[in-house]
Amino acid sequence: MKISWQKKEKIFEQILSLLYSSSPRPLFTSNIAVEIARDEEFVKNLLSELKSKNLVVGINRNPKGILYSRRMRWKLNDKVYNTYKSMAS
Repeated sequence: MKISWQKKEKIFEQILSLLYSSSPRPLFTSNIAVEIARDEEFVKNLLSELKSKNLVVGINRNPKGILYSRRMRWKLNDKVYNTYKSMAS
């Protein structure tokens, strides 16, 4: 199934808004997928696109520093977070 770029942009906005509202706590891909009611693989692909645009940062280690084997947590890039924060105020 092909999705238009306008709809994709709206979903990007939803993801960024969700990550902003949960900041500084990073979210797992599965949590993001549940919150925006989308398939995990689809969300994973969108997050990878956002990562390539330097809008989000992928975290592949748990708080103790142990590498995740299959999971990934996501948070906003610090620069993007500050931009969102300045726009909100």
